[in-house]
Amino acid sequence: MERDLLYFLDYDPFVADRRDHKYFVRSLYYDDPGYTAFHDKIDGLHSRSKFRIRTYAREPEEPSPLFLEIKGRHNNLVFKHRTPVRRSDPNWSTLQGLKLSEMLLGEAEKSEVRDQFEYDLFRKRLQPVALIDYQRRPYISKFDPSFRITFDEQLLATKTTGLFPGGSASPRQVVSGYTIVEVKFRHHLPSWFHQVIQAHELKRISISKIVSGMVRLNIAFDEH
Repeated sequence: MERDLLYFLDYDPFVADRRDHKYFVRSLYYDDPGYTAFHDKIDGLHSRSKFRIRTYAREPEEPSPLFLEIKGRHNNLVFKHRTPVRRSDPNWSTLQGLKLSEMLLGEAEKSEVRDQFEYDLFRKRLQPVALIDYQRRPYISKFDPSFRITFDEQLLATKTTGLFPGGSASPRQVVSGYTIVEVKFRHHLPSWFHQVIQAHELKRISISKIVSGMVRLNIAFDEH
């Protein structure tokens, strides 16, 4: 399927010159003590959101950007907003739980994302619950730069309250043997993509990396 798509796609410029055309993604997700964000996703609520810290570094000393993000859904619109976080403190490897959250409030750029995070942090008693890592191979359409496809592989989940848990962490494989293909577009799917889907008899399946990871780590459960 990926070979067929290359007729219509180019590698994202960020990975075009890399040998494997991939980059590493790490996200530390927040939830409240009742795992409301987890259950809102399981229940398919049309309006829901969650906070996460995102970076592209495996180790704290790597010079990678850091972002505080809110991702969610409102009716049929999926949204993601982010604000950059300064990395002036050298001890990110020791920051966990509440100390990490306090550092975010001090280092995140002033924005609606940062203000909403502060509000929900205390109102909902948010706390970091799990780390999700994977390798991403991104493409963009040759004909429409807003149409983007990513292939996410080697998905790992770690139960931790820190962004860099170190050697004591015990990551677990999630959806082992599968690749998650995400399709991002603004208005409609192009006809050529429909043809590729039909040629390979693909079916759309909804999957959440953090929900799958939390289930794999026995943090929360789908009770349906």
